Amino acid sequence: MKVFVLSALIVVVASQGYPKPQYPTPAYPAPAYPTPAYKAPAYPAPAYSSPAYAKTQEYAPMPYSFNWAVKDDPSYNDYAHQETADDKGYVTGSYRTLLPDGRTQIVNYKADDYTGYVADVKYDGEAKEYKPAYKPAGYPSPAYPSPSYPSPAYPSPAYPSTAYSAPKYQNPSYPSPAYPSPKYPTKY
Repeated sequence: MKVFVLSALIVVVASQGYPKPQYPTPAYPAPAYPTPAYKAPAYPAPAYSSPAYAKTQEYAPMPYSFNWAVKDDPSYNDYAHQETADDKGYVTGSYRTLLPDGRTQIVNYKADDYTGYVADVKYDGEAKEYKPAYKPAGYPSPAYPSPSYPSPAYPSPAYPSTAYSAPKYQNPSYPSPAYPSPKYPTKY
Protein backbone atom coordinates (compact mmCIF):
# COMPACT_ATOMS: atom_id res chain seq x y z
CA MET A 1 0.00 0.00 0.00
CA LYS A 2 2.84 2.36 0.88
CA VAL A 3 4.47 1.69 -2.48
CA PHE A 4 1.22 2.47 -4.29
CA VAL A 5 0.76 5.79 -2.45
CA LEU A 6 4.42 6.74 -3.03
CA SER A 7 4.28 5.95 -6.75
CA ALA A 8 1.01 7.91 -7.12
CA LEU A 9 2.63 10.91 -5.42
CA ILE A 10 5.63 10.73 -7.77
CA VAL A 11 3.34 10.58 -10.82
CA VAL A 12 1.36 13.62 -9.66
CA VAL A 13 4.51 15.67 -9.00
CA ALA A 14 6.12 14.64 -12.30
CA SER A 15 3.01 15.52 -14.33
CA GLN A 16 3.03 19.15 -13.20
CA GLY A 17 4.78 21.35 -15.72
CA TYR A 18 7.40 23.85 -14.75
CA PRO A 19 6.80 27.42 -15.91
CA LYS A 20 9.12 28.67 -18.60
CA PRO A 21 11.52 31.24 -17.16
CA GLN A 22 11.01 34.82 -18.36
CA TYR A 23 14.24 36.68 -18.94
CA PRO A 24 14.33 40.33 -20.04
CA THR A 25 15.81 41.05 -23.45
CA PRO A 26 19.25 42.65 -23.13
CA ALA A 27 19.39 46.30 -24.15
CA TYR A 28 22.86 46.53 -25.66
CA PRO A 29 23.52 49.06 -28.40
CA ALA A 30 24.35 47.73 -31.86
CA PRO A 31 28.13 47.64 -32.53
CA ALA A 32 29.44 50.60 -34.51
CA TYR A 33 32.61 49.97 -36.52
CA PRO A 34 34.62 52.87 -37.91
CA THR A 35 35.00 53.12 -41.65
CA PRO A 36 38.46 52.14 -42.92
CA ALA A 37 40.89 54.97 -43.75
CA TYR A 38 42.10 53.33 -46.97
CA LYS A 39 40.37 52.93 -50.32
CA ALA A 40 39.04 49.54 -51.29
CA PRO A 41 41.25 48.03 -54.03
CA ALA A 42 39.82 48.13 -57.52
CA TYR A 43 40.75 44.91 -59.27
CA PRO A 44 39.48 44.21 -62.75
CA ALA A 45 37.21 41.23 -63.15
CA PRO A 46 39.10 38.14 -64.30
CA ALA A 47 39.01 37.64 -68.04
CA TYR A 48 39.49 33.90 -68.35
CA SER A 49 38.29 32.28 -71.46
CA SER A 50 36.46 29.02 -71.06
CA PRO A 51 38.79 26.09 -71.63
CA ALA A 52 38.51 24.42 -74.97
CA TYR A 53 39.37 20.80 -74.42
CA ALA A 54 39.59 18.57 -77.39
CA LYS A 55 37.03 15.82 -77.30
CA THR A 56 38.66 12.55 -76.38
CA GLN A 57 38.28 9.83 -78.87
CA GLU A 58 36.24 6.83 -77.74
CA TYR A 59 37.96 3.56 -78.49
CA ALA A 60 36.19 0.26 -78.73
CA PRO A 61 37.25 -2.34 -76.15
CA MET A 62 40.13 -4.49 -77.37
CA PRO A 63 39.71 -8.23 -77.06
CA TYR A 64 42.38 -10.04 -75.07
CA SER A 65 43.10 -13.29 -73.33
CA PHE A 66 45.73 -14.29 -70.79
CA ASN A 67 46.47 -16.95 -68.23
CA TRP A 68 49.22 -17.84 -65.80
CA ALA A 69 49.83 -20.38 -63.06
CA VAL A 70 52.29 -21.06 -60.24
CA LYS A 71 52.81 -24.48 -58.68
CA ASP A 72 55.70 -24.75 -56.26
CA ASP A 73 55.32 -27.71 -53.89
CA PRO A 74 58.19 -26.89 -51.48
CA SER A 75 56.72 -23.47 -50.67
CA TYR A 76 53.06 -24.65 -50.91
CA ASN A 77 52.31 -22.05 -53.59
CA ASP A 78 49.62 -23.23 -55.99
CA TYR A 79 47.52 -20.59 -57.73
CA ALA A 80 46.42 -19.57 -61.23
CA HIS A 81 44.49 -16.87 -63.10
CA GLN A 82 42.79 -16.88 -66.52
CA GLU A 83 40.84 -14.02 -68.14
CA THR A 84 39.25 -13.33 -71.54
CA ALA A 85 37.57 -10.18 -72.90
CA ASP A 86 35.67 -9.64 -76.15
CA ASP A 87 35.28 -6.54 -78.32
CA LYS A 88 32.06 -5.50 -76.52
CA GLY A 89 33.68 -5.10 -73.08
CA TYR A 90 32.42 -8.42 -71.67
CA VAL A 91 35.07 -9.99 -69.42
CA THR A 92 35.06 -13.55 -68.08
CA GLY A 93 37.69 -15.29 -66.06
CA SER A 94 38.60 -17.42 -63.11
CA TYR A 95 41.32 -17.74 -60.54
CA ARG A 96 42.18 -20.40 -57.99
CA THR A 97 44.25 -20.41 -54.81
CA LEU A 98 45.40 -23.18 -52.51
CA LEU A 99 44.31 -22.21 -48.99
CA PRO A 100 46.31 -23.04 -45.83
CA ASP A 101 43.64 -25.50 -44.68
CA GLY A 102 44.14 -27.68 -47.79
CA ARG A 103 41.11 -26.54 -49.79
CA THR A 104 41.30 -24.89 -53.20
CA GLN A 105 39.29 -21.69 -53.63
CA ILE A 106 38.01 -21.28 -57.21
CA VAL A 107 36.43 -17.98 -58.28
CA ASN A 108 34.66 -17.72 -61.66
CA TYR A 109 33.66 -14.18 -62.56
CA LYS A 110 31.97 -12.10 -65.24
CA ALA A 111 32.13 -8.33 -65.63
CA ASP A 112 30.63 -5.77 -68.00
CA ASP A 113 29.35 -2.20 -67.99
CA TYR A 114 25.75 -3.16 -67.18
CA THR A 115 25.87 -5.83 -64.48
CA GLY A 116 29.26 -5.00 -63.00
CA TYR A 117 31.44 -7.66 -61.38
CA VAL A 118 29.63 -10.91 -60.57
CA ALA A 119 31.64 -13.69 -58.91
CA ASP A 120 30.86 -17.32 -58.13
CA VAL A 121 33.09 -18.70 -55.37
CA LYS A 122 33.56 -22.46 -54.86
CA TYR A 123 35.78 -24.55 -52.64
CA ASP A 124 37.27 -27.93 -53.60
CA GLY A 125 38.46 -30.40 -51.00
CA GLU A 126 37.89 -30.67 -47.29
CA ALA A 127 39.31 -28.31 -44.70
CA LYS A 128 41.98 -29.79 -42.44
CA GLU A 129 43.60 -28.31 -39.38
CA TYR A 130 46.74 -26.52 -40.50
CA LYS A 131 49.82 -27.85 -38.72
CA PRO A 132 53.13 -26.97 -40.32
CA ALA A 133 55.63 -29.80 -40.28
CA TYR A 134 58.24 -29.36 -37.58
CA LYS A 135 61.76 -30.08 -38.71
CA PRO A 136 64.43 -29.66 -36.06
CA ALA A 137 67.50 -27.94 -37.33
CA GLY A 138 70.34 -30.45 -37.66
CA TYR A 139 73.42 -28.42 -36.95
CA PRO A 140 76.75 -30.20 -37.46
CA SER A 141 79.31 -30.23 -34.69
CA PRO A 142 81.81 -27.37 -34.91
CA ALA A 143 84.79 -27.90 -37.20
CA TYR A 144 87.32 -26.10 -34.98
CA PRO A 145 89.35 -28.02 -32.38
CA SER A 146 88.91 -27.64 -28.65
CA PRO A 147 91.20 -25.01 -27.05
CA SER A 148 94.78 -26.08 -26.36
CA TYR A 149 95.78 -23.48 -23.76
CA PRO A 150 96.70 -24.69 -20.25
CA SER A 151 94.45 -24.19 -17.24
CA PRO A 152 95.37 -21.19 -14.99
CA ALA A 153 98.31 -21.65 -12.61
CA TYR A 154 97.04 -19.45 -9.76
CA PRO A 155 95.20 -21.01 -6.80
CA SER A 156 91.45 -20.52 -6.33
CA PRO A 157 90.63 -17.80 -3.75
CA ALA A 158 89.98 -18.74 -0.13
CA TYR A 159 87.07 -16.76 1.24
CA PRO A 160 86.61 -16.43 5.01
CA SER A 161 83.65 -18.29 6.46
CA THR A 162 80.59 -16.31 7.53
CA ALA A 163 80.00 -15.45 11.20
CA TYR A 164 76.39 -16.59 11.10
CA SER A 165 74.81 -19.90 10.22
CA ALA A 166 72.53 -20.43 7.26
CA PRO A 167 68.79 -20.04 8.06
CA LYS A 168 66.76 -23.18 8.62
CA TYR A 169 63.17 -23.16 7.39
CA GLN A 170 60.53 -25.74 8.00
CA ASN A 171 58.75 -27.06 4.96
CA PRO A 172 55.10 -25.96 5.15
CA SER A 173 52.49 -28.68 5.25
CA TYR A 174 49.34 -27.89 3.32
CA PRO A 175 46.17 -29.95 3.62
CA SER A 176 45.05 -31.66 0.44
CA PRO A 177 42.07 -30.01 -1.29
CA ALA A 178 38.57 -31.28 -0.54
CA TYR A 179 37.54 -31.25 -4.21
CA PRO A 180 38.66 -33.73 -6.90
CA SER A 181 41.20 -32.65 -9.48
CA PRO A 182 39.60 -31.56 -12.80
CA LYS A 183 39.52 -33.90 -15.77
CA TYR A 184 39.98 -32.04 -19.02
CA PRO A 185 38.58 -33.60 -22.19
CA THR A 186 41.04 -34.32 -24.94
CA LYS A 187 40.54 -32.59 -28.30
CA TYR A 188 41.71 -35.48 -30.46
